[in-house]
Amino acid sequence: MAAAPDRATSSGVAPEEVAQSVTLLLILDSRSPAGAHNHSGGMEAAVTAGFVHDVDDVLAFCAGRLRTSGRVAAGFAAAACRAWLEGAGPDTWQALDAELSARTPSEAMRDASRTLGGGLRRLLRATVPGADLSVWQGIRPYHPLVLGAACALTGGSPRTAARAAALGVCTVPATAAVRLLGLDPYAVHALLAELAPQIEAVADDTADATALPALPADSAPALDLLADVHALSEVRLFAS
Repeated sequence: MAAAPDRATSSGVAPEEVAQSVTLLLILDSRSPAGAHNHSGGMEAAVTAGFVHDVDDVLAFCAGRLRTSGRVAAGFAAAACRAWLEGAGPDTWQALDAELSARTPSEAMRDASRTLGGGLRRLLRATVPGADLSVWQGIRPYHPLVLGAACALTGGSPRTAARAAALGVCTVPATAAVRLLGLDPYAVHALLAELAPQIEAVADDTADATALPALPADSAPALDLLADVHALSEVRLFAS
């Protein structure tokens, strides 16, 4: 019987690469304890305001969010992944944080993103215990920045980070809509599949920007206003 190869699996992939890809999947898994399930990405506020009623409305909401805040999240996740791979120091992370702050006028959205970033940092400490996260001393990094670093730490590329961020911008409100409106989860997943080409296009369009001023700065004022109103609501199912 032939001996099993020392450095590769039967598919020719090195064991380290398999471990990295599985860890990356764990990081990106929507069922992870990173906290995204506690957020609706503005969907609860939109439903409460009467803007979203059915699956078609959810599709329109997610498509609009993808074209605006989705482009920003994808671009900054890719930039963060690249920064981590290049060994960027605290000054670069401070600059990325400041640039993303400038593109996030809603205080509620800034707080939600930093909270989600904190949850993802905890997940990184648990799943990649050797990772040195000291570059973020002094700041609470936004979720796209931590997501980009997480992808770099687990074998992903800037394009992977951009796609993960763009996808998350759609899956968070879509999943929340199922709970808020009692929608058919299969129909909602079908609409996410319908959005897949647009998600890929946004990621591909934003993944290669290198200079900070070239990063996306698209905005959705209505979402910003809804987020701030939602933060003051006395009765909420979701944190944002």
